[in-house]
Order: sequence, then structure tokens, then C-alpha cells
Amino acid sequence: MSNELSGKRIAFLVAPEGAEQVELTKPWEAVEHAGGTPELVSTEVGKVQAFNHLTPADTFEADKSADAVSATDYDGLVLPGGVANPDFLRTKPAAVGLAKSFFDAGKPVAVICHGPWTLIEADVVRGRRITSWPSLQTDLRNAGAEWVDQEAVVCTAGPNTVVSSRKPDDLPAFCEKMVEAFAG
Repeated sequence: MSNELSGKRIAFLVAPEGAEQVELTKPWEAVEHAGGTPELVSTEVGKVQAFNHLTPADTFEADKSADAVSATDYDGLVLPGGVANPDFLRTKPAAVGLAKSFFDAGKPVAVICHGPWTLIEADVVRGRRITSWPSLQTDLRNAGAEWVDQEAVVCTAGPNTVVSSRKPDDLPAFCEKMVEAFAG
């Protein structure tokens, strides 16, 4: 086990249902493997239903709600994808505010697949180089981002580092770059 993230707490922000399970579990495992402490945050405390695409998968327990924490409580943020997950999060002011607080605090954020929808709502992608699931490219461009089609993108052109990836196939590269960003 590596200790790159020893002593670091990483928030994973998800909706009560709809997060793509592998985009939650693989980065979670990468944080743990690097010696960090992942914490599941949702819009409300309680069960979180993950999905394998459109099929319900496992449930997880969110111990913290987005309105009860801030970037000062963590060293980084992960925003998993799944279509329904970020679509729900972007309608919740506490979730959008939490995501924005990491940018305001200059702390790293890792986002994959449809996850950038939450960042678009927080108005933090302007001038940033980012990737996502291809269907979000117009949304990201309209929000002022430079969208690129790459497995993992690290953008430092702003107040914080943003690591982004397109899809579950990109998880190995995403997790590697995410851990590097969280390690500082």
C-alpha cells in the first residue's frame, strides 16, 4: 500500500441514487490504496443506490450531507458520473455549493463521465480544459470550457487542479491522475 494520501480526507459527492457504481468504487479503492480516507457525501444522510448503467447495483451509506460539510473539511473532491447522479446534484444548491467551494478553496477536484454537469451548474469550468462523456461536450463548451476527447485530462489553469475522464474504460488513467492531484 502506498502512503501518498496518508492523512488526507477525500469527499465523494453523489446523489441518493444514480451514481455509476464503478465510477464510485474504483476511485474510492484508489484513495484507500494510496492511504487516504474517502467519505461518502450526498444530499441527505442515508442509503445511496448506485447503478450499473441503468440497472440498480449496490447500496452505500452516506454519513454526511452536502449542506453539513465544506471544502475546509476535505483535501479533495470526487464527482462520479452516471447520467441521473449529476443531473440530480445540479438541481440541489447545497451540492452545487459544495462543489464550488473546492474551487474557491483551491483544492483538487476529480470528475468523470457526466459528473461535469454539477461543475457547469457551479459555473467553474470557464477557461478550463476538460473531458467528459461525449454528449456533454456542447454543454461544457457553452459554459466556457475547452472540451477534449482524452482518457484523462489534468487542468491547472485556474484556482485548483481539475482531473477529468470520459467513461469507465478510462478509470485506470483517471485514478492514477486523481491520486497524483490529491497528493499535491
